Amino acid sequence: METRPPRRASIGARRSPETEAAVKAAARAVLAEKGYAGFSIEEVARRAGAGKPTIYRWWPNKADLFIAIYGASKDAAIPLPDEGSLRADLLRYTADLWRFWREDTAGRVFKGLIAEAQTSESALAALRFKFMPDRLAAPRQMFVRAAERGEFPATEIDDRLELWVGFNWLHALTDLLSEDEPTLSRKIDLLCR
Repeated sequence: METRPPRRASIGARRSPETEAAVKAAARAVLAEKGYAGFSIEEVARRAGAGKPTIYRWWPNKADLFIAIYGASKDAAIPLPDEGSLRADLLRYTADLWRFWREDTAGRVFKGLIAEAQTSESALAALRFKFMPDRLAAPRQMFVRAAERGEFPATEIDDRLELWVGFNWLHALTDLLSEDEPTLSRKIDLLCR
């Protein structure tokens, strides 16, 4: 018989650090076991011993909770490189990102958020207005530094960043995340021209 975790008490408007940690741990476990499609606030609440209203107050839907889990995992796994050139930074960061998408639980199920965003307005809003700004802030720094070094005009920062994101998402969505270094290097060269 499965034992339920003890019910966690609310501390009012502030987040309880213990409850937040329990919710995030439960969310990671559900993602690992059931993927994004099987991920639900109800299952996370049950495993964490937290109330659904508490979780919904902190994360209004499963996409928001997933974004929090994904962001923390990605930030811990992928340092922002500063190798002195955009090419070197992108080569290292892209290889690290693809490894994260292949090996980390949150990375492996990331495609589920993109899929859900095609049919759910709340998931699309979370992807567009939370995930994208948060997750592109660090990579954008690589492009900003490159423009500051004179590698290309600053007016091209956003366009180059979009091309790099599209390149990565194509590889993620088609499960082509294992290219050899020479092939990846050649493609990064094209992006850096």
